[in-house]
Order: sequence, then C-alpha cells, then structure tokens
Amino acid sequence: MKPDSRIRVMEIIARMNVGGPATLALGLSERLNQEEFAHRLYTGYVDDGEGDHLALKCSSTQVHRISGLGRSIRPSDDVRALFGLVSAMRTFRPHIVHTQTAKAGALGRVAVKLSGVGAARVHGFHGHLLDGYFSAPKRALYVRSERFLASMSDLLVTVGAQVRDDLLQAGIGRREQYVVIPPGVRLGPVPDRLVARRSLGLPPHAPVVAYVGRLTQVKRPDRFVAVAREVLRKVPGCHFVICGGGDLQERVEQDIGSLRQAFHLVGWRKDVETVYAAADVVLLTSDNEGTPLTLIEAQMAGTPVVATRVGSVAEVVQDGRTGLLAAADPAELADRTAHLLSTPSFARQLGAAAHSWATASFDVDSLVANTEALYRSLSEPRGARRVTAGGMNR
Repeated sequence: MKPDSRIRVMEIIARMNVGGPATLALGLSERLNQEEFAHRLYTGYVDDGEGDHLALKCSSTQVHRISGLGRSIRPSDDVRALFGLVSAMRTFRPHIVHTQTAKAGALGRVAVKLSGVGAARVHGFHGHLLDGYFSAPKRALYVRSERFLASMSDLLVTVGAQVRDDLLQAGIGRREQYVVIPPGVRLGPVPDRLVARRSLGLPPHAPVVAYVGRLTQVKRPDRFVAVAREVLRKVPGCHFVICGGGDLQERVEQDIGSLRQAFHLVGWRKDVETVYAAADVVLLTSDNEGTPLTLIEAQMAGTPVVATRVGSVAEVVQDGRTGLLAAADPAELADRTAHLLSTPSFARQLGAAAHSWATASFDVDSLVANTEALYRSLSEPRGARRVTAGGMNR
C-alpha cells in the first residue's frame, strides 16, 4: 500500500457549542483539501443548556470524542482529557496540532509535549478572556498561563488585529508568532422578509430588532433588555427577537417582565437566516468579542447592525457605512438603534453596503485558503517556515 504523504492535522476544540469557534472549526473540517491534508477534529461534549452546533447543523462530519474534554474545569476530567489527547496523538502522529479555545489550547499544547510526537503547535484565539470574564486575581492567572503556553507555541492565530494587539499588550506571545486570519462563513438562502416574519410570529410591518447569540454574562443580554426598554420609548410598537440560549435564559425571561408581549424568544434555530431576514436591525451588546460571526452573517443578509465597540468588532463593522458602533452604554445603543428604525432609507443604504462588504471580506473560501497556507508553512522544516498566504498579517 502506498504510504499516505498528506499533512496530518489534529484540530482540538473543547466543545462544539453553538458559536463562532465551532462554526469555523466545522467549516474547515468540511472544506480542507482532502488530497493534501488528513484532518481530524477532536472535541468533548457540550454542557446541559448549551446548544450543540453539530446537532443544530445536522452535520455528518466525523468528530473524535475525548472523554473529560468540555467547558467545565474539573481536575479529574482534565487529567483524563489530557491523557486521552496524548494517546490520540501517539496513534495519529500529527504533523500539526491546531488548538481552538482556551481549555483545549492548554491541554492540547501540553499533550504535544508529553506525547513526544514533535508536532508543530498552533493555537487560535477567537477572542480573548482578558475582559468581562474574570476577577482581577483570576485574570492575572489567565495571563500568566497564556504567556507560558505561548512559549510552547509555534504560531498564534487571531481573528482580528485588535485581538492580537490586546494579547501582545498583556505580554502574551511575541509579535512574530502572530498571524491574523479573518473568519469566513457562508450564509444559507435568505428568505423573503414577510415569509420570515410569518415564520417567527412577528407582525408584518412592525419595527424589529434581533439579538443572536449565547445568553451568557459576557454577551450582556441584560443590556439588550435595557436597550429595548429605551427603544420602546422612542419607537413604540417595536418588537424584539432573541435567538439563542444559555445560562442566563431564566434571568432574561425575568428581566423582560411587563414587556413580554414585545419579545419573541425563539431559542437556537437552524435557519438563523430567517431571523436576519425578519429584522430591521441586529443588535450586539457584548462586553468583549473577537470578530463576531453574528455581525458578519447579519451583514451578509443585508441587515444593518448596531454593536458595542469592543474587541475586533470595528474590523467587522464599518461604522457609519455598514452599521453603527457605540459605547457599552444602553442609552447610546438605543439612540443608534432608534435612528436606524426611524430612517429606513438610511438603514437600507447601510444594509446594501453591509451585504457587499461582508460577502467580499469574509468568504469561507478565503478562510480555508489562508489556513491551508498556514498548515503548509508549519509542515516545512523549522528553519524554512514562512507564512505566504494572501491576506494573512504577521
């Protein structure tokens, strides 16, 4: 039998919960050139209450499950996951180990060292945990851990330049280690506006604002509810769609209170395009982000967005041209949102520009081409490694 000369890539992500990292990992798994790359995706399990991206998308992609790998930090599970990864590496003998998300990045990079396989180590930051996640002591521990793990890495990949700069400012890694690869997605068919609204039980002609994402602290769904209250004072009769789920689901339902009839909680949906089509504005209220795929998808659907100016959001949304950015302040976010709802011609102008911009800038084929070039560079002898993919910033 002819030996397999393909570049073996082991990609590790803690869990495939609904969100940007899982979307990008699955997109790569489905589209990498199988004649050149032998790619395997290793993951754990989602927690109760989390949306499962694999189930939501009905994906046929084969994943390799690692016992103990997941979101929660439990020493016994983490040790089991670590040695499960070591065993998998010794069996697969990857040329490259590509880790995604913080926990998988820690366990995966240590596992390479313990396994002795000599694989190149690349870690992907889809954002960072520097803001909005931890207390000051825990943040300091996170920074120290990531500095140590960066010293064990060949390359560090970020989804945006601002994310890279934030990490460098925290002393994580060296500039020459970093590569910026923008995310890439492909949106499904966008339905007609009235059809979409009928599907979601929305009035055909009322103003509609949508939130798409996890209901968790860093995403600040409480801020979305506060913005909604302000918008309703300015634009009576507005409706608000919340597409997603998470640990703050019950809290959101409580916060809505007397405004319940203006809200539509639709949970996770396979056809998120329906939500974008039904909305006049998609609103992001997060304290921290990388390059949120929600905003990319909304713009691809031709829906203008309003978002907090955090992380690399400004690299996704062109303020005043494809959407509007604001401080993390409910009053300012409400003003921006109400302005778009009250000036439909301006909103349509932003939506048209958003569609053109996002479609051209964040295509999944570019993501795959850049990642394949990265993998080729990592498979070269260490002294000859270079990154030559178009659009990648070092």
